[in-house]
Amino acid sequence: MKKHLEKNRKNIEEELFAAILTVRDRRECRAFFEDICTPAEIEAMADRWQVAKLLVRGMPYREISEKTGVSLATVTRVARFLFNGNSGYKTVIERMENKS
Repeated sequence: MKKHLEKNRKNIEEELFAAILTVRDRRECRAFFEDICTPAEIEAMADRWQVAKLLVRGMPYREISEKTGVSLATVTRVARFLFNGNSGYKTVIERMENKS
């Protein structure tokens, strides 16, 4: 991050999270993320999301890697955050399962 922004990093991040929370529907969400992220960044996030859902279902790491084309290192990284992170993946996965 640029030196003059380092001091305000947390404030800038909080503003970004607040901006995301203003998104009203999937169309707005897609438009926002397509504007703020590169296609590769969106693809990487979608890959990690798919991996997290498969991990919750108990699928073995190697099988997830083969099924998704994601590296074993990425599967391991997602698992680390899923099981020992801030509960972000778990919270959203549970909410989506309850919504279905």
